[in-house]
Amino acid sequence: MTKLNIRPLGDRVVVEPAVAEEKTASGIIIPDTAKEKPNQGTVVAVSDGDKDTIMTVKVGDTILYGKYAGTEMEIGGNKYLIMSETDILAII
Repeated sequence: MTKLNIRPLGDRVVVEPAVAEEKTASGIIIPDTAKEKPNQGTVVAVSDGDKDTIMTVKVGDTILYGKYAGTEMEIGGNKYLIMSETDILAII
């Protein structure tokens, strides 16, 4: 996990998505065109919340999020998602 120089605002968090699977459990290699976008990742930055929201996730939590949740961005060659805490489905 890298140290980010970004501070999300409101009820937002920054997530580093998990790497897409390269092989199936039986060893078949998955081509790039068939890989599914992962729906889990690690929280790397959390906002302070706002007056109506107390943040329940913290840096380092592994989370599940919706398939179309968040906005993709790239910082220092790494891909991240910035999303509202309400887009997070569960903490693993």
